[in-house]
Amino acid sequence: MLKVISLLKRKEEIGFTEFRKWALEEHPPLGKKMPGMRHYRMNVLLDDNPALPADAVSEMWFDDNDARLAAFGTAEGKAAAADAIAHCSSRTHLLVEEKVLIA
Repeated sequence: MLKVISLLKRKEEIGFTEFRKWALEEHPPLGKKMPGMRHYRMNVLLDDNPALPADAVSEMWFDDNDARLAAFGTAEGKAAAADAIAHCSSRTHLLVEEKVLIA
């Protein structure tokens, strides 16, 4: 299974509280509509720390890279990406294979 970890840094003009609300309440409904996604998590900092490289980390699981590409190629995937671009100054995507060490 392929996991996509995305490091999300908010745009400077977006306050921390506003970004938390977007990341936890407004953006997830768009992401959850993407076909083929097996799991989806959003992790947001508890406190503002501009020195850090990210304000939130999203995690998305797909069966494989073809499923990921297909999901992001749909209207739902494009809408989620556009929404993230509108709120983030940077998005770093890491494609990884998760290995659970303690369950």
